[in-house]
Amino acid sequence: MNPRYKLHVGCAMWAHTPWQGRFLPHPLSPEERLRAYASWCDAVEGNTTFYATPARSTVESWARQTGPDFRFVVKLPKPITHERRLTGADEELRAFLEAIEPLGPRAHALWVQLPGSFAPADLGTLAAFLRRLPSSHRYAVEVRHRAFFEDERSERLLERVLASAGAEWIPFDTTALFQSPPTSDAERDAWTKKPRVPRRSRALTDRPIVRYLGRDSMERTVEGWQHWIGTVTEWLRKGRSPTVFIHTPDNADALVLARRFHDEVRARLPEVEPLPEPLPAEPLTLF
Repeated sequence: MNPRYKLHVGCAMWAHTPWQGRFLPHPLSPEERLRAYASWCDAVEGNTTFYATPARSTVESWARQTGPDFRFVVKLPKPITHERRLTGADEELRAFLEAIEPLGPRAHALWVQLPGSFAPADLGTLAAFLRRLPSSHRYAVEVRHRAFFEDERSERLLERVLASAGAEWIPFDTTALFQSPPTSDAERDAWTKKPRVPRRSRALTDRPIVRYLGRDSMERTVEGWQHWIGTVTEWLRKGRSPTVFIHTPDNADALVLARRFHDEVRARLPEVEPLPEPLPAEPLTLF
């Protein structure tokens, strides 16, 4: 019997106006939106938790709408990472951990996204923060200071800090976006907001996480992710179970693109488990 490999793919959100009626049924109640999304993708970025810790009842609804194998990569709230910069935020952290508890195994990793000003000199703060975190969760860190990508010593020091905590380093690959000038309003906006750092593709754990940002052109997005198709396929062959999030500046086609990425990996490694069949966007009729 051939081994089965598990690749999870997803987007930056599960509700997006351009998807309504095109990919996802419309209208949908809040209690059904995530369920519909989860028929397309089996992972999602928890970006909303950066802006506010959700009510526990809200998180219970997320758990009800997804199976236990669905993966949330949930971002720590802004007060912890950006305002307090990982110090003196025990109360906020406790409230956040209690709120997401209903996710259970769906909380694939807690995502520590650090501001661009968080530099190699701050690594002691990160190490102390990671040491205090409960071992009941996995953790993944995203850095944006260029020194971590361009200075080998800083890169190795960060890897050492993460390895000692069993944490992953999340790369945000924006190289396709910055390869040539923007051609749409969404791309121009992304140029002003997204980090411009070199691509990094070394996994530290058995569950690497990748954030890939393409272009509003589907063709250029697919062209730009070919490096990741090869990398992810190798990770799977080595027994790792990656999670890949596909972004574009407007995210209009992100759902389709996430599934296409999965299909391209499966074309190279047919033993990868298939994704679920999407719910029809239009109601089924007899005629």
